Amino acid sequence: MERELNFDPVFKMARQQFDAVADLLEIQGGERDQLIFPKRAISISIPIHKEDGSVAVFRGYRVQHHLALGPTKGGTRFTPALTLGESAALAVWMSWKCALAGLPYGGAKGGITVDPRTLTPAELQRVSRRYMLEMIPFVGPQTDIMGPDLGTNEQIMAWFMDSYSSHAGKSVAEIVTGKPVALGGCAGRRESTGRGAVFLIERAFNHLQISPQGGTAVVQGFGNVGSVTACGLAYRTGMKVIGISDQVVALYNAKGIDVAAADHYVAEHKSLEGFQGGEVISAEDLLTLPCDVLVPAAVERVITEENAGKLRCRVLAEAANGPTTPDADAILNQRNDEIFIIPDILCNVGGVVVSYFEWVQDIQNFLWTDTEVIDRLCRILESAFSAVIRRAKERNISHRLSALSIGVERVRAAKRMRGIFP
Repeated sequence: MERELNFDPVFKMARQQFDAVADLLEIQGGERDQLIFPKRAISISIPIHKEDGSVAVFRGYRVQHHLALGPTKGGTRFTPALTLGESAALAVWMSWKCALAGLPYGGAKGGITVDPRTLTPAELQRVSRRYMLEMIPFVGPQTDIMGPDLGTNEQIMAWFMDSYSSHAGKSVAEIVTGKPVALGGCAGRRESTGRGAVFLIERAFNHLQISPQGGTAVVQGFGNVGSVTACGLAYRTGMKVIGISDQVVALYNAKGIDVAAADHYVAEHKSLEGFQGGEVISAEDLLTLPCDVLVPAAVERVITEENAGKLRCRVLAEAANGPTTPDADAILNQRNDEIFIIPDILCNVGGVVVSYFEWVQDIQNFLWTDTEVIDRLCRILESAFSAVIRRAKERNISHRLSALSIGVERVRAAKRMRGIFP
């Protein structure tokens, strides 16, 4: 497994980030390997009957990074390019993220190498249920809790829950988060990552003593997280969203894009393609538009050494996981006074925080209101933001190194206290 992970570009990126933190914290040899490599990595085959009578077999993965602080927690994505290495990297980042927020979780991640848009509804249900069936020996409410990610949604989480519950012989709502509210889901869970990103962007502007009102924003990735973030920036902070994109098209409008109309269009047409709210530009040009805040909210490794020096934003809010490569980070660190970075494990932590709330509510069979959820979320975000800024200033390090070092430090302390058995 170690050899396979070290050759994966996304895991290599997570490893590079960790090594920088390990140098800072003076973590040596074997302890580094203990902290970075996953406790468990599962690879499975998922056969299903297709509508045309043929049989298709897909690859599935689940990586559980560590269980030193509690059960693992992480999303499940259905994407055609998913690999074991990418799953491992995302699990590692989730570990640092949960520790930064003070949650009693280790990180996990997984999914299926498939484009869900190529499946019929019946095929999608079959592949979802078979994935959970294969994972039952390795997951559980006190072992590993799944949630939605790219290519998955509330319905798929409902199928996961039903499949696990059918095997258990009782309803087990706490096996997944991000499920429909009617099945024990948490109010505001779908919007939580985007809401958290908006809150932290507001805190960044407040820290910089700049008013966001009338400022400009660009959001790369108009999925669940990106669309909620864009709407929050437009209608909560009063910013003008001048650029948006999805996997098909990027749009620019200097006068501002009607993001609510764009959201409704995507809900009906599944893509921004054909939306008339702006002119079509290249995906690369979108990232380098002059703006007050740039929000990469799609996939990993979109800010690279080729475009990092060309960014023209005041705040870089990383709502996606791992959007900035280490080479790009080195360039951005040299521009520290120009660009205020909200690193990914802080910027998108709202999703796992509210997932934690959902898990707690399901265990207690006691649901909270949307107001209670938002209030508790903002308190945790404020605490994490303040801790990151404070450490960065005290130790004269970047925000990313600050956030990662807090997370790694807390996981390291838990592992040391528990020791190695036997």
